[in-house]
Amino acid sequence: MGAVPEEMEARRPRRGGKTLWIVLGAIVVAGVILGYGVVAGWFSSQPITLTGAGATFPYPLINKWSSVYVNLTGVHVNYQSLGSGAGIAQITQKTVDFAGTDAPLKPSERAAAPGLLHLPETIGAVTATYNLPGIATGLNLTGSVLGDIFLGRVTSWNNASIQALNPSVNLPNNPIVVVHRSDGSGTTFVWTSYLHLENSGWNSSLVGKSINWPVGVGKPGNAAVAGYVIQTSYAIGYVELAYTVQSAMTVAKIKNPANNFVLPSLANTTAAASTATSLPAPGGDWGNVSILNAPGANSYPISSLTYLLVYKELNVLGSSMTQTKAKALVEFIWWAVHDGQTYAPALIYASLPGSIVTLDEVGLRSITFNGQTLHT
Repeated sequence: MGAVPEEMEARRPRRGGKTLWIVLGAIVVAGVILGYGVVAGWFSSQPITLTGAGATFPYPLINKWSSVYVNLTGVHVNYQSLGSGAGIAQITQKTVDFAGTDAPLKPSERAAAPGLLHLPETIGAVTATYNLPGIATGLNLTGSVLGDIFLGRVTSWNNASIQALNPSVNLPNNPIVVVHRSDGSGTTFVWTSYLHLENSGWNSSLVGKSINWPVGVGKPGNAAVAGYVIQTSYAIGYVELAYTVQSAMTVAKIKNPANNFVLPSLANTTAAASTATSLPAPGGDWGNVSILNAPGANSYPISSLTYLLVYKELNVLGSSMTQTKAKALVEFIWWAVHDGQTYAPALIYASLPGSIVTLDEVGLRSITFNGQTLHT
């Protein structure tokens, strides 16, 4: 080909220069967007993690909340299922952001951790679960007989007091293997409080999160008690309902104040929950709150509220707590007592009644960080 005429060369576009301006413009725009994102909080060096510890009673539900909430918000909730006693100890020592307990704080515990709020999170049931080969769910038992079993007064399955409640059942002449919690446990508090109501021999020294058991084998946590009962023929233990459902365990019918033998179930726990009225303010004394032996034909008699413990002023947690984290904590609990309740029935926990949700709202709106309200 011949040479390009000078006038055509002059009219040829300078593509390299144009491309350079486009690249420079793109860099400027990207820089503006990045800068705005930093100011607006689009980017964070670390995801928010909320730490909690305590009751094993509500752990299946809290664990479900945690898995759902991180996908919704990116906020991680790390809850260690250690028992109510450990949870109360850790929130008192301010080593966690919140705690779980099935046992309301005693006066001495409130004095050691001033400013803690009780926020009911859900309602569950404690079952009498047993392993009797060939005998299905539905053995009839009473609180009085259960008290005698856990006192060591009734030691064989075909004892006359058990046989009288189950005349058509061929009970074995085998020793009863009693299983109880070995850790400080809100489930133990609920169980022993019920036995104290029903059995005159179960005195007040045998009521609490941790007691000196007259008989039996101790295991830590609801899961470990459940596992031991499953593995041990002729055993009986007390376990939160969700664990027995997950493992298809056999459970007793318990006689309620209406003289009906009722199974621990979602419906019967919900019936007991409906009686939870005239409750104290979140910052008040919850020591006497109980829905044990609730009235009603179908109410399951060993039902209980379970609580999250949170400081009203979150700056008491020190450098581990920031305003951003404090707001995230309040927002998570707000979600748990509202949208989070939709996950309760599938795990056999009763959803909170509207009156308790309203009470929780009052408590959550009162929580502050450096005096600044976190939820309005």
